[in-house]
Amino acid sequence: MPHVVTQSCCSDASCVYACPVNCIHPTPDEPDFLTAEMLHIDPQSCVDCGACVSACPVDAIVPQAKLTEAQLPFLTINADFYKQERPPRPILAPVTPAASVSRDRQPLRVAIVGSGPSAMYAADELLTQPGVSVDVYDRLPQPHGLARLGVAPDHQKTRQVSRLFETISAQEGFTYHLGVEVGKDITHDELMDSHHAVIYAVGASSDRELRIPGAELPGRTSATDFVAWYNGHPDHAHRTFDLSHERAVVVGNGNVALDVARILTMNPDALAQTDIAPYALEALRHSAVREVVVVGRRGVAQSAFTVPEFAGLLTVPDIDLAIDRSELALDPVTVRLATTDDLPHAVAQKLQLLRHVDESPEPSARKRITLRYLLSPTSILGTDRVTGIEFDRMGLTVDSDDVVRSIPTGEVDRIDAGLVLTSIGYRGVALPGVPFDDRAGIIPNAGGRILQEPGGPVEVGRYVTGWIKRGPSGFIGTNKSCAQETVGHLVDDFNAGRLTDPIELPDTWPTESTRGALQRSKEMLSALRRS
Repeated sequence: MPHVVTQSCCSDASCVYACPVNCIHPTPDEPDFLTAEMLHIDPQSCVDCGACVSACPVDAIVPQAKLTEAQLPFLTINADFYKQERPPRPILAPVTPAASVSRDRQPLRVAIVGSGPSAMYAADELLTQPGVSVDVYDRLPQPHGLARLGVAPDHQKTRQVSRLFETISAQEGFTYHLGVEVGKDITHDELMDSHHAVIYAVGASSDRELRIPGAELPGRTSATDFVAWYNGHPDHAHRTFDLSHERAVVVGNGNVALDVARILTMNPDALAQTDIAPYALEALRHSAVREVVVVGRRGVAQSAFTVPEFAGLLTVPDIDLAIDRSELALDPVTVRLATTDDLPHAVAQKLQLLRHVDESPEPSARKRITLRYLLSPTSILGTDRVTGIEFDRMGLTVDSDDVVRSIPTGEVDRIDAGLVLTSIGYRGVALPGVPFDDRAGIIPNAGGRILQEPGGPVEVGRYVTGWIKRGPSGFIGTNKSCAQETVGHLVDDFNAGRLTDPIELPDTWPTESTRGALQRSKEMLSALRRS
């Protein structure tokens, strides 16, 4: 009886290396690992040993016999991944050896700016070597970044990755400095003076802007801000959202879009069992929103949400899902690939799951999420505040490179709404004193080594990992292999003598503000571990 990977898969590949028969794919050395939406267990090769269950940090792997009704779709999703012919694989997945730190110099000391998944995986990679010390700085009083403040409160299993990060932080040589803002409480130069190297792992904290008329109206905001609000982010706790209209629109159809649509339509009594911010729960209890329309500019085959996220949405009780089937036309490339069985697994699974969505559900007292496609926003409607949104209807075409594009048809569509949330992607933010590629929205780098400018020389001793390194792509666990690459180059530079030894720390180190923050960090972590 095989085991099955379910919705909360974080793709950090811990299960891959625990498996004694290499039946979990794609592995980090395989070309589709970085784009895979989840990992899959081969039902024919699985020997039911349970090693993967113990290794998974988010309890995503379940024996087939113990699948709940809501998890049953993942049995097919896992099996279908192996229906296409694939190349022969080694008996065991190749393991990337940890970077080996030279002991001929003083012990390596590294500062990491940020405490999210990319920072924690980088710290873990460094601390595999004896004598290494890591100082992790974050301006917020709580660690773990989007793993704590970006994951929806009803996705409790995904949030369990924080337990892995707590294990990492408990290692010898690891020190948190929470509530310390680099560039304000401590300068970048001070970090460089007191460490061999600095790794920036600050993520992509800004949203791509929706630059259309009316985007500045009250009632239009980003889905990221809304997520931060209901998750209790201290920068957003003061926010209020007008939930007095029966309809809200989410522009974009990625996982964050589905998250906010689900939170807006879920039964508040179910949300009360999570750790949603109390003020957000109270606002949702009094919400008048009955329908959330999730809008994509491109076609159904280009849906940005992942298979596990949408499969999970299908099982949420007390919510109707609806779809306009007139907008489900497939582009010529998808049609061609489908006829030759070459359609990517994720696309095929999304199309299969969307067949379970009713075009016109029977009228009911339940709230509704409606999926719309081929609509590109052109203006937000309203005078004093949002009253709706106008779209161009789009058609699909294929260019000479076989790339599918959406083009306006000349038709216009309007949707009345009192709240418009935009979810069209993340973008990195420049840090004072750190190079930044404004066009790409990342810190320019070569394999994690920061460059003085795109294509320019390396900034010795400064490194980058996570979304601020590669852009907003991948999942929580994808940051593990990303961090391994960065740390590997850092250690190579250290071993080659290219990094400057830290200066002798003065008696006044840490500074008074940093000492206070360090004490607050210890108190906060003690409280978190008790809870």
